[in-house]
Amino acid sequence: QVQLVESGAGLVQAGGSLRLSCAASGSIFSISTMGWYRQAPGKQRDVVATITGGGTTNYADSVKGRFTISRDNAENTMYLQMNSLKPEDTAVYYCNALRRGVNYWGKGTLVTVSS
Repeated sequence: QVQLVESGAGLVQAGGSLRLSCAASGSIFSISTMGWYRQAPGKQRDVVATITGGGTTNYADSVKGRFTISRDNAENTMYLQMNSLKPEDTAVYYCNALRRGVNYWGKGTLVTVSS
C-alpha cells in the first residue's frame, strides 16, 4: 500500500502562485510515474502533469509554461509549482502514484483562484 497526502492548497487571486506538495509513505519502493490530476466542479478528473522516476515530465496543454512538476525521490515527495494562476485552474487537485500496475490516490486538496 502507498499513502499519499497533499498539502499547500488554498485561495489565491488570479495571477498568483501556489505550490502543492505530495508526501508518499508506505510501500514506496518501485513507485514509477507520479502525477497531479484535478477535478473541477461538475467535470471529470483530468491529468495536469506527470513525472517518471527518471524525471521525464509531461503537461496538459492548459498548464504548459505555467506549472512545473518536480520530484524529490530522497524525500519521497512530489511538487507542483503553479504560477500565473487563472480562475479556470480552480479544482480539487489529486496526487497519483503508480506502483506495479496499481494506481494510488491522495484525498485531494482544493485550489481556488479568484478573479
